[in-house]
Amino acid sequence: MRIVLGVCGGIAAYKAAALCSTLVQRGDDVDVIMTAGAERFVGALTFAALTRRPVLTSLWDAPETIPHIALARAADVLAIVPATANVIAKLALGLADDLLANVALAARGPLVVAPAMNSAMYDHPATQGHLATLRARGATIVEPGTGFLAEREIGIGRLAEPAAILAAIDASAARARELAGQRVLVTAGPTREAIDPVRFLSNASTGTMGIELAREALARGAEVDLVLGPTAVAPPAGARVVRVVTAQEMFDATLARAAGADVAIATAAVSDWRPAERFSHKIKKSAGADSIALERTPDILAALGERKNGTFLVGFAAETHDVEAYALEKLVAKRLDAIAANDVSHEGSGFGPGASEIVLLWPGGGRAHLGRGDKRILARRLWDTLAPLRAAREAARS
Repeated sequence: MRIVLGVCGGIAAYKAAALCSTLVQRGDDVDVIMTAGAERFVGALTFAALTRRPVLTSLWDAPETIPHIALARAADVLAIVPATANVIAKLALGLADDLLANVALAARGPLVVAPAMNSAMYDHPATQGHLATLRARGATIVEPGTGFLAEREIGIGRLAEPAAILAAIDASAARARELAGQRVLVTAGPTREAIDPVRFLSNASTGTMGIELAREALARGAEVDLVLGPTAVAPPAGARVVRVVTAQEMFDATLARAAGADVAIATAAVSDWRPAERFSHKIKKSAGADSIALERTPDILAALGERKNGTFLVGFAAETHDVEAYALEKLVAKRLDAIAANDVSHEGSGFGPGASEIVLLWPGGGRAHLGRGDKRILARRLWDTLAPLRAAREAARS
């Protein structure tokens, strides 16, 4: 494994040398980037001797190779140990005023951040806000411990133990490879069923949950097909996006891409009905029409269940009451391998980019409460929970 180790200017910088030694001894290739502050605590020669590789400290160390891009592309994991409050703020804000910040901005692989600082700095709302931003983007934060600090006081802010940092690095690397070589199909967003040229039947879905699930699948190495209904939320770079409007268009696009998918996750809020007749002109109030005949739209999830042929199929159930009971009915009726249930009647738990709360259910009485949180965080938790379920199904079939 190739690791880029960023060392920042804090008293705990000397501990990064021990971590670096452990990584090298177990066979990892380690490239060390030191900030100017780090060099005031530990000499670059220490890390060069441990890694047998040059230590980079400046964007201009090897300008002909554009080092920040080369390092960002080569790294399996970027680990910043220790991470100071200043560097954490730069990461969260996307600032790029030194080599480490540039590498972090260019990196697309896993990011592990191990904060170390005085308790007052760690507890400050700005620092906590920046850490929350990094978590929401998918970074792994190795929480500091409580103990004796450089200021000769007891408090939180002590660099986490090496074993915890190593475990976070390994887990992040494994997660990034988890879906390598696999195809994931995600449906997301609403559909619109036209009544006339200016009116349509739809719902409040923005597609955010499905977009975040697609983003996380890409981060884990999958090839992703995203069938996306009308939404202003931008899809993740790297996904093969198919834009659709109506339920029929979503049905056709999804079924065309379902064959051979290793995992299919249907988060789309598909209209259950459409007008039996679409008016070619805007209906006027004076026309006196006070009812519209409706007909059923095709059932995408049921069709996927009938044709899944080895695909691990996950559905979503957005309900307002008896949430888990209705979700279990859907789990059985649609032949799903798992279903994510969400009570959209609770304020702040419905459609849109905000927080949500999910309970994952699967056959045999399986249940996992994924908690409440930002949809990007819930997407990670969902994929983490699906991994052992998929492994168990494969084991049972072999």
